[in-house]
Amino acid sequence: MTDTAPAASASTSVSAPPTGDPAGPSVFVRVDFPAPAAFGRGEADPGVALVTIDRPAALNALNAAILADLAAAFVRLDADPTCRAIVLTGAGGRAFAAGADIKAMASAGPDTIEAVGGFGHWQTLAAVGLPVVAAVRGFALGGGCELALLCDIVIAGDDATLGQPEIKLGVIPGAGGTQRLTRAIGKARAMELVLTGRSIDAREAERLGLVSQVVPAEETLDRALELAGRIAVLPPLAVRAAKAAVNAALELPLADGLAFERRTFFDLFATADQKEGMAAFAEKRPAHWTGR
Repeated sequence: MTDTAPAASASTSVSAPPTGDPAGPSVFVRVDFPAPAAFGRGEADPGVALVTIDRPAALNALNAAILADLAAAFVRLDADPTCRAIVLTGAGGRAFAAGADIKAMASAGPDTIEAVGGFGHWQTLAAVGLPVVAAVRGFALGGGCELALLCDIVIAGDDATLGQPEIKLGVIPGAGGTQRLTRAIGKARAMELVLTGRSIDAREAERLGLVSQVVPAEETLDRALELAGRIAVLPPLAVRAAKAAVNAALELPLADGLAFERRTFFDLFATADQKEGMAAFAEKRPAHWTGR
């Protein structure tokens, strides 16, 4: 797990409201929307939100309150028609999220662990329709690795370390690690990492298919913002449909996945963006997307 959570807004830097206090700021989650410009460009990337887990003193370790704020932030951004993509990162450079807050979980029992660990918020995060790009530097262990796996694209700095060390604590990954890791890298490799608790560096994670790109550490956030910016200027309904269709491939039998893809493809022909995109192609001009 991890210990931070952001929220959405329509201008500059905003904090996510904590659970039970819709008006108050979140202590450990920051949201910048629009996101700051990548690669030192003069303007923010339109449509991109930057969500930062801001608990660097604890290596951005996750607890239930942070996950609640993170889920609330993602839901708000997902409902904002001006937001087209999210970049998720951890503050401080030493960790994306080092894992769960073990002190908070140590005394929990079977009947209380869900509340203590905030497990109910993971499905909310997974259900977000916007594309989410993770910018991972430093440690992404346990819940931090599970949080990266939950994102759609992972850009890792060459200083990143990923893994599921829960077995060394007498438990197993409980927020998707056994399931998403297996789908990402295959049974044999996932079994080895989960059963030994071994951590891997960014290059090995890239070879296994756990991360999309490895970049110099100091460029990690900029590269993630730049990638999210390229996605954000594309037709938003098609982007959401594409994400849903790719995710369906992980969950459905092939025949059902193909049916879902075809139905989604057909549905996009009822959109104004499809008409605009094909007209722009025929007329050799840039398309203007409206999200309708």
